[in-house]
Amino acid sequence: MLRRRLLMLAGIPIGMLFLVAALTGCARVSAQAPAPTPVAVAAQTAESPDPVALRSDGDTIVASGEVVPAREAQLGFTVSGRIQSVGIAEGNPVESGDVLVTLHTDLVQTSVTRAEAALAAAQAQQTLTEAGPRPGEVAAAQAELRAAEARLAEAAAGRDQLTAGAIDAELAAARAQLAAAQAEEKAAQEALRLLRDQKAQEWKQEVASLRLRAAGQNLAAAEARLALADKDALAQVRAAQATVQVAAAQRDVAQAQLDLLQASATPEEVAAAEADVDQTQASLEAARATLDQATLRAPFAGTIASLDVAPGETILPGQIVLVLAELDRLQVETTDLSERDVAHVRVGQSATVRIEPLGIDVPGRVADVALQATTVGGDVVYTVVIELDEQPAGLRWGMSARVEIATKPGSGEEGVRSKE
Repeated sequence: MLRRRLLMLAGIPIGMLFLVAALTGCARVSAQAPAPTPVAVAAQTAESPDPVALRSDGDTIVASGEVVPAREAQLGFTVSGRIQSVGIAEGNPVESGDVLVTLHTDLVQTSVTRAEAALAAAQAQQTLTEAGPRPGEVAAAQAELRAAEARLAEAAAGRDQLTAGAIDAELAAARAQLAAAQAEEKAAQEALRLLRDQKAQEWKQEVASLRLRAAGQNLAAAEARLALADKDALAQVRAAQATVQVAAAQRDVAQAQLDLLQASATPEEVAAAEADVDQTQASLEAARATLDQATLRAPFAGTIASLDVAPGETILPGQIVLVLAELDRLQVETTDLSERDVAHVRVGQSATVRIEPLGIDVPGRVADVALQATTVGGDVVYTVVIELDEQPAGLRWGMSARVEIATKPGSGEEGVRSKE
């Protein structure tokens, strides 16, 4: 049974077992010689050490590697859209900030223009709110107040005349007042319509509306006076009193308008105007940011390694459209450096990199040791970056390499101390 297991370990097929047994049996019968055993061969084959492990010792760690750029970026857009222009091709060198690919931006540009106009309007309104009324508006309000006070005085005089018994020509006066009231209402209606057509400020429209209402009341009073002209003096006095009340209301409206114009803007009104400016400013910045996202620029100087779009194509957010890499600064990353060896690797240690396709050795130093492991074929490995002391001719991204890191005490320690 032991012999069968050893033969299996040595890689001998099961079918050969019977042939070996037969030959051994024959040898025992004929020559009585001891049968050869494959134990030694099987042990060497089954327990043969890993070739890489043979090369890693206390002074040197050996690992496989791959040539990669020192810097690489997979670039895409954060917004969706249709490609407008592609200003580069594969293999082209570019500088940091160069425009690489652009999207169509007609709709986004319209949004920016609209946001700029809204900001200008908000800023103008803020200036008006903080500055207060213009001198012409105050003068007009003062004149309107004087006129309203004159109408009130006239109404009060008429009422007093009636109460004193002076009602001569009362009917003619009532008709004249009716005509005047009708004209005044028509003028008030026209003024309100004009303000609404001009989309004037709400408080102006409110004042005009109050003026129209007062004119309507004045018209109603005039009509009442005309109807009551042939009645007793008491009815006429009541009508006159209504006229006084209307005139007083007009005077109050004119006074309120003047007070509003002369009063400074309240803190709440100023704060509201400032908030409106801030909001429109934020909308403009957002629109400009969206417009800027429609242009893909090079984040660093390098070479276009791959390009996967053409004008007219539609792309989605996050879709990779090109790869940019620093191909003039290549380095080597290990691919199978084990967790047993990484504890002996330090930044600054010297290394020798064998570039397999070129058949040359290039000196270098450990530039970085990964903090986190990866799993390759069930093995835990760490990526170690080797910075090459020179860039040999013919070196290309993706070439395979063999890395030998010197870990003998004293090797690379000076580099470690200088980095720390």
